Amino acid sequence: MSVAVYRLYIMRPEIESGRIPVALGLPEERTKEAERKLRLAQLLQPTPAGGWVAVSPETAADTLLAEAEQSVLEHRSRIAAVRVGLGAWSGSYMEARSMRSVKDRIEVVRGVEAIRAVIDDLARTCTDSVDAMVPGGGQTDRAISAATPLDLATLERGVALRTLFQHAARNHRATTAYAEVIRAAGAEVRSASLLPSRMLVYDAATAVLPLDPDHTAAGAVVVRDPTVIRLLTHLFDSHWERAIAFAAAERHEGGEPSDLELAVLRLMAAGKKDEVIARQTGLSARSTSRLIGGLMERLGADNRFQAGVRATVKGWLP
Repeated sequence: MSVAVYRLYIMRPEIESGRIPVALGLPEERTKEAERKLRLAQLLQPTPAGGWVAVSPETAADTLLAEAEQSVLEHRSRIAAVRVGLGAWSGSYMEARSMRSVKDRIEVVRGVEAIRAVIDDLARTCTDSVDAMVPGGGQTDRAISAATPLDLATLERGVALRTLFQHAARNHRATTAYAEVIRAAGAEVRSASLLPSRMLVYDAATAVLPLDPDHTAAGAVVVRDPTVIRLLTHLFDSHWERAIAFAAAERHEGGEPSDLELAVLRLMAAGKKDEVIARQTGLSARSTSRLIGGLMERLGADNRFQAGVRATVKGWLP
């Protein structure tokens, strides 16, 4: 009905509203309802003479959206003004940070929010490389949510990103999905059996380390000392070279132990308890117990000492 009335107004712009029912052969109440809808949609607009004229959908859209577009324009103007105002502080911020970096080659940062602010700043200002060592098993959803946009933005700027997980993280669905997302964006992702500490190194010039490896939220140390950075970079590279592609499956040819199993055997031979082995490998307590039990069964050992001896005889341990 509204279409018929709209078309009639277009074809006969001189027609008066009262003649619409006769022209279309329809009841007056139906044509009046159709005209009301067309006016609400601004497809019928008033003329100076007091009548109505049909306008194009584009013109109707301009009329309807004019107020909204003005509001959007005002919002954008306010946003731009805020950015300009805050941008005026950039020079002071960067100057102060550079002075701090020269004066304090080791900076202690306490509190989760402060640590995140430092990492966010380093991630957004690095230009060449980021090396991330992430020990333990799967990462928390909160950590992944915080890291993903920063990593993708860093990669988009052409910065090289290398991320090193432990093998145990490959059993964690969210961590595996995160690894695949950044790998698809250009990152290199590998895993190793054991990693010494959580570590982030930016541009081979600044490193972020936890104050307490077992409680990373307690605080962090930001290191800028060139000598220390060289040692940390060498440590990362040595583990990176021995690591395997994150998605690669470990081989078990001829009954040989996997990289993870060898790491557990070494820790067992060193007299480490199950909870220590679990923490250092990133495995759960149940997975650690199951893995140790499987190794002892394969070695035909009744105790850990016997397992160590038989692993050495087989050439699994030096």
